[in-house]
Amino acid sequence: NNFCTYCIVPYVRGRERSRQPEDIENELRQLVAEGYRDITLLGQNVNSYGRDLGIGVDFADLLTRLDAVPGEYRLRFMTSHPKDASDRLFAAMAAGKHICHQLHLPFQSGSDEILRRMNRGYTKQAYLQLLEQARRHMPDLVLSSDIIVGFPGETEEDFLQTLDVVQRGQFDLLYTFLYSRRSGTPAASMSDDTAPADKQARFERLLALQEGINQQRQDAYQGKTLSVLIDGLSNAKQKNEYTHCGRTDGGLLVLVRGEALEIGDFVDVEIEKTSLRALYGRVIGKGYHG
Repeated sequence: NNFCTYCIVPYVRGRERSRQPEDIENELRQLVAEGYRDITLLGQNVNSYGRDLGIGVDFADLLTRLDAVPGEYRLRFMTSHPKDASDRLFAAMAAGKHICHQLHLPFQSGSDEILRRMNRGYTKQAYLQLLEQARRHMPDLVLSSDIIVGFPGETEEDFLQTLDVVQRGQFDLLYTFLYSRRSGTPAASMSDDTAPADKQARFERLLALQEGINQQRQDAYQGKTLSVLIDGLSNAKQKNEYTHCGRTDGGLLVLVRGEALEIGDFVDVEIEKTSLRALYGRVIGKGYHG
């Protein structure tokens, strides 16, 4: 229902439709009963959930209801739109026993003018305030976002505003894209006088900045103990030592060493070393911590 000017999705998928909360709860109960350990609520914009139902239930209410379902499982969601995110949502996430402290909150550009041209419905400052609210409720939040570089009309100053958000946001992961024209979208008819080489250079500057932030955030986990859900066998070069892999509550990849490990185990892992893409650790305990 948002009709960002660069996106074809609303034209091909139609309007948002919310499922009844009891249907979602019943499906969750069934999945938990069948042994599923990591469950994702998926929607184009989960934060607008319930508006079309007319029953006074929003996404924060849904999370609270689902979190009451007993069992050893994690519950995460994507994707969120900043204009519909709220302090109330973050409070519900923090209060939940099963809700992951992971948030994907695309900001696309740090320039208010580009955000206006994209029809995003928020400002740079409003977005940064959301990050502050979310981290106040969840200091251990793992945060990711999307960025488009080279949107029609983007100037060097516009791009510097994007870099500023990246620096201040300290994201754990960024999905970065060079703007790609989509026929049938309003942005496709916007004038664009920025040379492709300049767009590519900006893109590479963004990647370099984020890589440094990524490494710093990964390194901060050195020596910490994290709860990890084992979900597969490792294909790393160190496979003889780190035999299994899994994900933290925040979705971080961890390569694990330990004895008698099985897929589906919740284990406590002490982080021994880090890299840009993964954490490495040894099992020091087992069990679900809801």
